[in-house]
Amino acid sequence: MNKSMETVDLLVVGGGVNGAGIAADAARRGLSVLLCEQDDLASATSSSSSKMIHGGIRYLEHYDFGLVAKSLREREVLLKAAPHIIWPMRFRLPHLPSLRPAWMIRIGLFLYDHLARRATLPGSKGLRFGPDSPLKPEIKKGFEYSDCWVDDARLVVLNAMAAREHGATILTRTRCVRAVRQGDLWQAVLHDQAHDTKTEIQARAMVNAAGPWVQSFIEDSLHQTPPKHIRLVKGSHIVVPRLFEGTQCYILQNDDGRVIFAIPYEGMFTLIGTTDQEIFCCPEDAAIDDTERSYLIGVVNRYFKKQVAVSDIVWSYSGVRPLLDDESDNPSAVTREYYLAFEHDDGAPALLSVFGGKITTYRELSRTAVDMLEALFPDLPESSTATALLPGGGFETQAILRAEIEERCPWLPSDVAQRYVRSYGTLVWRFLGDKSALSDMGRDFGAGLYEAEVAYLRSEEWAVTAEDILWRRTKRGLFMSDAEKAGLAQWLASQAAM
Repeated sequence: MNKSMETVDLLVVGGGVNGAGIAADAARRGLSVLLCEQDDLASATSSSSSKMIHGGIRYLEHYDFGLVAKSLREREVLLKAAPHIIWPMRFRLPHLPSLRPAWMIRIGLFLYDHLARRATLPGSKGLRFGPDSPLKPEIKKGFEYSDCWVDDARLVVLNAMAAREHGATILTRTRCVRAVRQGDLWQAVLHDQAHDTKTEIQARAMVNAAGPWVQSFIEDSLHQTPPKHIRLVKGSHIVVPRLFEGTQCYILQNDDGRVIFAIPYEGMFTLIGTTDQEIFCCPEDAAIDDTERSYLIGVVNRYFKKQVAVSDIVWSYSGVRPLLDDESDNPSAVTREYYLAFEHDDGAPALLSVFGGKITTYRELSRTAVDMLEALFPDLPESSTATALLPGGGFETQAILRAEIEERCPWLPSDVAQRYVRSYGTLVWRFLGDKSALSDMGRDFGAGLYEAEVAYLRSEEWAVTAEDILWRRTKRGLFMSDAEKAGLAQWLASQAAM
């Protein structure tokens, strides 16, 4: 970055969903924005969720009616904004008489249906499970309601792309190691960890969206006392071979009052999670442990005919949720609401720190955060993200887009075409539009991951390593052998050396 580009309106620290969302909203409103992320985009909490855009039905038990209503409203907005990576899903809740009574569930689902207007999603209903059900035969009754699935890591990348389309600079593998106030500007030092170089920039305002590191960033890089504190709660998930047919998700109650989701995942698998375990270590060291594996398997085996063992686990991941410390004794009861701490004294550059939050409300959080900067930028226009499409979202339905791909590219395998629809939407034409045969796609690294797609991810979506591509951008890591993964890593290394 040269000297003439050193001053920006807004420096965003953190490339998770909140940081990328704030960068996108601010850039849309005309602010000059620079976002720095110490690793890959969505490399921590934002790629380790349960992959749902949902109101959070269990939050009703903790009387978080406002949070649930806000989340349900956002569910409709996001479904329209990103129909390629977000789509409706029906959730089935088997009823066990020994747990929550049926009348309580009916009241909760009634509230869930009516706390916010539903434009597209059907309401809840009762169910009876027959002999063809994947559930154990003693489970006869249940309920069904609507929420949405999301590819969480791609949601972050698309927001970063939206920010870039409106002039923002996105720097991955770049850590903000120090920032001090000097007059009316922040003076920040950014460390490019890939090249081991440091750059100084100036910013009129700074957003601390460091997620699990929001508190430590204030203490270690800004040398200030944080206005709020967070609790680090680890949520772990396991992936096993498919437990049931169909596209519905199952929400499973447990004796401890928690619920576990069993969600169709990448066609051939079931995603099971999540746990809630408070941790006191560094967020980057969080990993699933034997207790969590046993907990998740125990809940699933209580419900399904097909039993799961530890040996069935093909992948697992753990994310650390930075929850606002509300002094709750139970990690599961800690609020998922967010808090925006805004410091802006006359003549001093502003600091806005994001504490807590959940992926479903990221857009509303981002809008509110940028609205607060109006104190510094008085001519700031209103947010447009309530109606804006995320990159790739400009199509009518997934079926229509898939038909268009198959018509224009009849040589493309149908499963690859379907994955492209649900990963890229209309962005697919950026690497597919000039191809006329499968041979034009270049090397197949395995599981239908072609060189043309990888090249696009490197040039347009900030992918650097095999992990970026296999586990965040595409999830192809579930289907590829160790040799195929190594081949991709070697190819990427050769390209980086060129």
